[in-house]
Amino acid sequence: MLQVSIGSFVSGPIVEKPTDAKGNLILDRDGQPWRMPNFNQEVKKGDLLAKIDPRIYQANYDRDKAILQTREADVKRVEALLKQAVNDEKRAYALRAEDSAFIAEAELDKVRFNRMQLEAQLDLQAASVEQAQAQLDLSKANVDYTAILAPVDGIVIKRKIDPGQTLAAQFQTPELFVLAPDMRKKMHVHASVDEADIGLIHDAKQKALPVTFTVDAYPDLFEGLIEEIRLDSTTTQNVVTYPVVVAAPNPDMKLLPGMTASISFEVDRRDKVIKVPNSALRFFPQAQHVRKEDKPLLEGKASEKEQQEQAPDVTLSAQERADVRRKRSRRHVWMQDGSKLRAIEVQTGLSDSQFTELVSGDLKLGDKLVIGIQPAVTTWGQ
Repeated sequence: MLQVSIGSFVSGPIVEKPTDAKGNLILDRDGQPWRMPNFNQEVKKGDLLAKIDPRIYQANYDRDKAILQTREADVKRVEALLKQAVNDEKRAYALRAEDSAFIAEAELDKVRFNRMQLEAQLDLQAASVEQAQAQLDLSKANVDYTAILAPVDGIVIKRKIDPGQTLAAQFQTPELFVLAPDMRKKMHVHASVDEADIGLIHDAKQKALPVTFTVDAYPDLFEGLIEEIRLDSTTTQNVVTYPVVVAAPNPDMKLLPGMTASISFEVDRRDKVIKVPNSALRFFPQAQHVRKEDKPLLEGKASEKEQQEQAPDVTLSAQERADVRRKRSRRHVWMQDGSKLRAIEVQTGLSDSQFTELVSGDLKLGDKLVIGIQPAVTTWGQ
């Protein structure tokens, strides 16, 4: 299941009945006075989850707003002085042009450098306006952060704060709420799959094959699809597993966070094939019941089942290990041939709990295979 943790950037006490900037009580979507959402309550994106007392942050905002206005007024004042200095400089140069005796060189330098000083002061005041604006934006952001809003649609599955409590977010962001978005649309089931099977899971995902699972709370059979195969492997006692995320619809809200699921992956599908009972593949006869031609299959060899369970020799090359794995699909089944049993080599494919696909072999539909030997029943006469 996807979970969204919601925290707070600013600190302060939680307000039970928050008000807007005009002092009016904040209302919910139904026009009723706002109340903090409780467990299992559905919320929409943008809904108010909690409100931190904004008075300190609002005071900082008002102060920074006044400072900005002061800086802007200083800019206007310096602009006026600069215009006056520019006009004084123009008149000085005009008088100097009429007669050099009208104004001394030192006076001309004074008006020129006064204009240059005011230009630099105007640049300084403009920079101070930008600084005050940035500080005001920061104060505005802190005021906005006092409203804890839902980032997504979801259901409140955890609430770790109550009205009246005080948040301390200076050192660590506290977790106030945990939302489960789209619980009715889908739930995520997390499975750990062995590395030997992850290739089959990948193929099943490409084919969009269904995944079935059960939970202890209900007898229902739930169905989903593989949504993601994550690359973050986990190694436990030399066993490597990969997380696989299965998405399942949950319109009735039967699937709840934290439930344990028993999952079955459908990794492939075959239609219109000949099936061999698994009991026939597991059957291994005794030597006295087998034809002479097939006894070499039994003499001095382990059973086929044991051979398959044995791991490939670590001294084998990669090519040899691959050949051994391919040969695992080669099995023997037994048919009655007179009073003896005859071995038939088959190549198997997909398998479930009861049957296995026949890929090749000297068998046809309806052939009877041996799955066991029934001991003779002795009937004693009267």
